[in-house]
Amino acid sequence: MRTANYTDLRNNLKSYIESVIENSDTVIINHGKAGIVLMSLDEYNAIRETEYIMSSRRTMDAIRKGEEDIKTGNVFTQKEDESVVDFLKRISCTA
Repeated sequence: MRTANYTDLRNNLKSYIESVIENSDTVIINHGKAGIVLMSLDEYNAIRETEYIMSSRRTMDAIRKGEEDIKTGNVFTQKEDESVVDFLKRISCTA
């Protein structure tokens, strides 16, 4: 994460934008009492997607149950030489 003031950002805008795009940097811009964040569109979309997922109680319950299943070993594992089709057939017979 980088920080910049308004003047520095204006004078070096290309450098800051390239840093965000090429290095996935986030830039915090201080402008008086206000703060602004410069980030890539991919990063912004990932944050919005996370907010959307977390806003669904049903989805979050499913995620928590999956985490608990992993902790307790309640999982299916594909065998080393098993095809995906055979794996899916095998686990569908146990459900």
